[in-house]
Formats: sequence, structure tokens, C-alpha cells
Amino acid sequence: MEAKTPKDSLTILTDLVLPGETNYLDNLFGGELLARMDRACSIAARRHSRRIVVTASVNHVAFNKSVPVGSVVTVEAKVSRAFKSSMEIYVDVWIEDRQSGQRTKVNEGIYTFVAVDETGKPVTIPQITPETDLERERFDGALRRKQLSLILAGKLNPNEATALKALFKV
Repeated sequence: MEAKTPKDSLTILTDLVLPGETNYLDNLFGGELLARMDRACSIAARRHSRRIVVTASVNHVAFNKSVPVGSVVTVEAKVSRAFKSSMEIYVDVWIEDRQSGQRTKVNEGIYTFVAVDETGKPVTIPQITPETDLERERFDGALRRKQLSLILAGKLNPNEATALKALFKV
């Protein structure tokens, strides 16, 4: 199975924030934004694996800025690392200034998806070869996040978490 690059899975969804999607402060509901992020990540995971994919976890979400009604929102997702059947997808959320067109990053998240067959059994997927500095940074971070998650779940001995241990070597 030939490795792919993160750009092979790049998914960009652009939409407008409508009044029915906002809270009492006229800002986009967090849950609505999470759904948009999940859709973009799902498409990215499917593009990478070419298989059925399911959301395994939402590992991190940062609501850094509110998204006002009328905003043009762009959600950009791409696979940052692939493991055996799971893949980490990093998603960035931007809004566009109505007057200047300048983009501002308002949110980011990290999702994990698993590729499965028609019976729901995990299947092997292609690996990722990062190309840019940011892709390499996210690729390396994905292994540390996975090891930490496995340690917390009791599925990995902390002494075996080589990527995490490397952070603390003096």
C-alpha cells in the first residue's frame, strides 16, 4: 500500500452562518461548529483511506473566537498521521472579514477516525508522508497524542511511550 501525503486528503468546506444556527449572542452554536468539523474530518479520512470511516474520538477542540451570524466560515481538514486502521485528522476553522476578506483562525480541533469494512471491522490504511514543516509537526505530535491516550486508557506501559519519553530527556 503506497503512502499518501496530507494534501491528498485536504477537505475544505465553506458556508455561511445563518440566524437559526446561533445562540442568544448571535454567535454560531458550538455544537453546530463541531458538526461541521466532524463532516470535514470524515471526508478527509475517507479520501485518505478510501474506506468507510467512523469517528472514534474528538481529541481536542479549542473555541478561540466566537463566530458571529453572517460570517463566512471555512473548515479545512486533512489527515495528519495514519496508524494501522486509525488516522488523526487536524482541522482548522477560519472566518472571513466581510469587508476586507482577511481570514482569521477561530478554532481548531483534532479528531480520530477509524477505517472499517462493511461489517464494521477495522481495516489497514495507507501511511502518511508529511511534506511541510507544519505537516511534520502535526505528524510527530500525533504519535505523542496517541501514546498518551493509550497510557491513560491503560493500554500502553508508560515506559514504552518512546515519543513521549523523548520530550522529557534532558
